[in-house]
Amino acid sequence: MAKPYSARSRAIEPFHVMALLARANELQAAGHDVIHLEIGEPDFVTAAPIVAAGQAALAAGHTGYTAARGLPALRQAIAGFYGQRYGLDIDPARVMVTPGGSGALLLTSALLVDPGHHWLLADPGYPCNRHFLRLVEGDAKLVPVGPADHYQLNARLVAEHWDTQSVGALVASPANPTGAVLGLGDFRALSDALKARDGHLVVDEIYHGLTYGMDARSVLEVDDSAFVLNSFSKYFGMTGWRLGWLVAPPEAVPELEKLAQNLYISAPSIAQHAALACFEPQTLEILEQRREAFRQRRDFLLPALRGLGFDIAVEPEGAFYLYADISRLGGDAYELSRFFLEEEHVAFTPGLDFGRHLARQHVRFAYTQALPRLEEAVERIARGLQRWQG
Repeated sequence: MAKPYSARSRAIEPFHVMALLARANELQAAGHDVIHLEIGEPDFVTAAPIVAAGQAALAAGHTGYTAARGLPALRQAIAGFYGQRYGLDIDPARVMVTPGGSGALLLTSALLVDPGHHWLLADPGYPCNRHFLRLVEGDAKLVPVGPADHYQLNARLVAEHWDTQSVGALVASPANPTGAVLGLGDFRALSDALKARDGHLVVDEIYHGLTYGMDARSVLEVDDSAFVLNSFSKYFGMTGWRLGWLVAPPEAVPELEKLAQNLYISAPSIAQHAALACFEPQTLEILEQRREAFRQRRDFLLPALRGLGFDIAVEPEGAFYLYADISRLGGDAYELSRFFLEEEHVAFTPGLDFGRHLARQHVRFAYTQALPRLEEAVERIARGLQRWQG
């Protein structure tokens, strides 16, 4: 008999939502009209100027490897974007272009975490964060957060949960699954708390650009030594192109470049050439129109779900998710998700995918469908609740 697979592989949990997605696809293949509110992927196709740039790159034969750090022109464009959006002067040499935001997280985890050490992470939070730490033989210390903490880590929680094995903290702003955003004061307090403990601050800014009624601030405005993860997937709508970036302190870049060379050689070349069009005025105009569409969806779905008994204590300021407490509806979040998929063909995500803290009484809705589809989803949920509670 062959030896079992690695302990690290067995320790990485599956996405519970993937089982629901597989079932949703089965129902769809059988002819049912399934409304997908479970997956964190924008429903808009990649903007036409970006697609055209990718097609031009293919026609020009740009199909080989690039440097591990990425195309110089793209790193320059990303640095310029920080100047445009945040008024920051970022040296392009600090920018690493990566295969998705996941590539940036992989590099940062491998660089900063030794076996047996951990980062502090908010619970609930994006599950792959803790799984990447496990992959490099590190760990995640999950810190329960809720409405009183705005679903975010803060200096007080760092002080309470820091121990001898802690080496840093990862926060996300806007956050998945809650849409909660951190301000400059929050970043400053977190930075001070971590520096006092010789810890690293890592910030996921993947949902920047997708905020409503305000603009998210970058941690780099107050802490130039922070590690910043970002992606072309969400605001820029390039999910399948698999492209992201990392802004790192200058002294970390040689080590990160070495890791990149060994782990994945380089990010996809065609995607990098296409992404050069992301920062053009005509592209940004399209993306801002899409941000407004997401705002309209949030402003419809938030009161609609609250009116049906879902408790959404903190209004999300960013991303495209609503994280809802189902306590008033009764039952278990996973069973509720299964019920609505089978009975009303509405798919949403159980809280089990985002951590452990009160996970069985929360679900996440992604408003990544057009308004008419969201309206239909609310009608189906209202109808289904009569049977669920009856």
